[in-house]
Amino acid sequence: MTRWSGVERFKVIAEIGGNFKTFEQARLLVDAAAACGVDAIKLQTFRARTLASTEAVFHFESTGDIPQLDLFREYEIPEAMHREIFAHIAAKGLEWFSTPSHEDDLALLESLGVAKHKIGSDDLTNLPLLAAVARTGKPILLSTGMSTLAEVEEAVHIIQANTVAPLTLLHCASSYPTQPEQVNLRAIRTLQERFPGVVVGYSDHTLGITACLAAAALGAEVLEKHFTCDKQAVGPDHCHSSDPVEMASLVAQLRDLEKMLGDGCKRPTGPELLSRRNTRKSVVLAQTAAEGTVLDCSMLTVKRPGWGIPPKHQNELIGRRLRRAMQEDAVLTWEDLA
Repeated sequence: MTRWSGVERFKVIAEIGGNFKTFEQARLLVDAAAACGVDAIKLQTFRARTLASTEAVFHFESTGDIPQLDLFREYEIPEAMHREIFAHIAAKGLEWFSTPSHEDDLALLESLGVAKHKIGSDDLTNLPLLAAVARTGKPILLSTGMSTLAEVEEAVHIIQANTVAPLTLLHCASSYPTQPEQVNLRAIRTLQERFPGVVVGYSDHTLGITACLAAAALGAEVLEKHFTCDKQAVGPDHCHSSDPVEMASLVAQLRDLEKMLGDGCKRPTGPELLSRRNTRKSVVLAQTAAEGTVLDCSMLTVKRPGWGIPPKHQNELIGRRLRRAMQEDAVLTWEDLA
């Protein structure tokens, strides 16, 4: 886990970009996400004309090939709406930032005072943009979908050559929705091992929350999930987004997981201290014995509870004398022996 607003915990980011067209729709998403307990809300900042050429297409099973320009024009949000949405997120006490897709978008976000930047998987190999974002000196979150490890290494090198600000790498599979066999969560460990000074997280496009929980258990410190109020709504990201019920469940289970992971120190905790006393085993008398009896192996056995002499010392008791008479099943302590 990493630190978010000074507290060690998983970061949960609700991605609402692409799931609204009006401020009112965005406001409803922000309110619903805030009620779920997320830590931050992210937008997507782009202009269709600087994002996609006329030759770029999307292929959706339900629609076939459609021009990307047409789709992106529907979801462009103007500067004024950026301001309104960011102000509303801030009023909810949450962090806010966005994904720029061009240096013009980056300039807009900088003018609005964002505290960090997210770079999408589509720009991981866009080294000039990576360098420009890095030169802002703001923390960066970089999604790594569609990439090889060598491409990630090159991106990290460019970013770190231009800034000392914190970098977070998000393992990601850029398929919508991502099927279980495409998730490859073990890549989280690969990124951790290859980039030991970098925070590693997970950006999810699967259906449900299982992948996010598993990613957290594997060490992902930041979890990003698309968010919608209606999975059946028309739009590119609604189907693989979490709705309020699902997101609230994810946050609640992540908070439980934080507690379950603990500090890594192997020791008895809390009620285990009583369980250790009551359910561990000790050396006990197998028969009643008088004061002064010399113990032999036939007179000793091992039973609960655990507050007496541990079983590992059983052989050391042979030949010792009892200081007092004791009944069968009496738990032996060192004070009972001469």
